[in-house]
Amino acid sequence: MEEDKHSLKERKVITIGIVSELTGLTVRQIRYYEERKLIFPERSNQGSRKFSFSDVETLMEIANKIEEGVQTHEIRREMAKKKKGVTEKEVRNRMLKGQIRAQFGDPKM
Repeated sequence: MEEDKHSLKERKVITIGIVSELTGLTVRQIRYYEERKLIFPERSNQGSRKFSFSDVETLMEIANKIEEGVQTHEIRREMAKKKKGVTEKEVRNRMLKGQIRAQFGDPKM
């Protein structure tokens, strides 16, 4: 069930106009953040941008940081570090599970 919630949050189904209404950002601001590689909407067959609820949350975080005076390149760097940190944590967890399996057999994890 948790996986279903996560996948629904990640589904790219929201148009840029709705995202603008939800976030209070202008369409131009949203496009600018895409140009600066801070968000990555998908494109429909007609070329329309489609966003997820996660994208909306990210845009709100970006808007708050911009308001605080943080530059877009600093936000992008911070986002990359955050993403990399999650990846490193996942690798560390897999390594630990592998070591436990090697030491104690194959416990159900």
